[in-house]
Amino acid sequence: MLEFNKKTNLLERTEFKYPLQDVEEPNLYRNLYNYDEVPKIAFNHRIVPINMPEEIWITDTTFRDGQQSREPYTTEQIVHLYDLLHKLGGPKGIIRQSEFFLYSKKDRDAVYQCLERGYEFPEVTSWIRASQKDFELVKEIGLKETGILVSCSDYHIFYKLKMTRKQAIDHYLRVVRQCIEYGIRPRCHFEDITRADFYGFVVPFVFELMKLMEETGVPIKIRACDTMGYGVTYPGTTLPRSVQGIIYGLNHHGRVPSELLEWHGHNDFYKAVQNSSCAWLYGASAVNASLLGIGERTGNTPLEAMVIEYAQFKGSLEGMDLTVITEIADYFEKEIGYKIPPQTPFVGKNFNVTRAGIHADGLLKNEEIYNIFNTDLLLNRPVRIAVSNTSGLAGVAHWINSYFRLSQEEEMDKQHPVVVAVKEWVDAQYEEGRVTTITDEELEKVTLEIMKKIK
Repeated sequence: MLEFNKKTNLLERTEFKYPLQDVEEPNLYRNLYNYDEVPKIAFNHRIVPINMPEEIWITDTTFRDGQQSREPYTTEQIVHLYDLLHKLGGPKGIIRQSEFFLYSKKDRDAVYQCLERGYEFPEVTSWIRASQKDFELVKEIGLKETGILVSCSDYHIFYKLKMTRKQAIDHYLRVVRQCIEYGIRPRCHFEDITRADFYGFVVPFVFELMKLMEETGVPIKIRACDTMGYGVTYPGTTLPRSVQGIIYGLNHHGRVPSELLEWHGHNDFYKAVQNSSCAWLYGASAVNASLLGIGERTGNTPLEAMVIEYAQFKGSLEGMDLTVITEIADYFEKEIGYKIPPQTPFVGKNFNVTRAGIHADGLLKNEEIYNIFNTDLLLNRPVRIAVSNTSGLAGVAHWINSYFRLSQEEEMDKQHPVVVAVKEWVDAQYEEGRVTTITDEELEKVTLEIMKKIK
């Protein structure tokens, strides 16, 4: 079958048949995934076209996957973070949905309180086990969508579920039908897709789901889950590791519309952000992320990173308020007690702190020289300079004014007695043989002591 693609303005072949390959032995891709070796990246030099959807957005898993690697949030913490997600996502709902567990009373209380907020975005959704009891719970609470686990690699099908591929598909389809019968939109989580037999299992299963969607008129979302972080974005890489290959295959061969395609990545190989961005580029409308990237093992894609990626792709914030990213970071550290690694982009204490003396000199002359963008305006995080023996009075004054966030009226110039006294203390440190920069904690303590003496 040929169809005219209005996006590419070309006739394209659209009918591809990929029958289920119901193998007797699991395909574990041992050529790529020899358990006793570092995984391999293989190339077949096949290139698929960039296919950025007209609309892209972010979904949140802070209260689901984000709670699988830390102590559970309290109900109050969940509701407050949900408020901040709403504020960050802006009026257009760039942060479209947030998913929740429903198993504990605490989680259900948080869901009820978030629903009472009445926000259109992020929509409250759930993640459940595939059981009648769980469907009834979703229905009782009044949620319109839920995630359902449909593990798709032979590692899971053969070793965890103890099924054949055919048995797995039959089981999953029964569950999805049951979900639809309860009046709930299903979101199918294709767990471990980067180790799955893509054309032998994934596409045949997706094709059955799309037939079910056509039959019932109920949208069925496909979430491609890079559960182990194996995805790569290099041009011409082979499946099942190729992110663009997976998204292209689901969209083009599986016939899944972009608005029903979502990517969920993990950071085991430091690729969570680039893999999520790649999923957008090649046809997925949604990427799933968690605040600060907190999630199982090495974590998920950091939601705040994808907010910045969105702005870079679109050339606009679309109403998002980036200063909320700083509010979120402050809340995690001060109220939740979570220690953010100081070098973490956008949220870490030192992400826009310059330490090298020559860089500090450049910043004092014009901060654009060494700051990534106007972090004061966009993130409410003024650029700061770490103090060393090369900082001078101007550097010390800049540190004090930015660290304590002094207003324009309160700012100290380099002749201020407090600045002079702190500089004398710094000089004394290096005269005694110190070679490292002064830490913020040291400077804060010394500055506060001097401020008490000089009033």
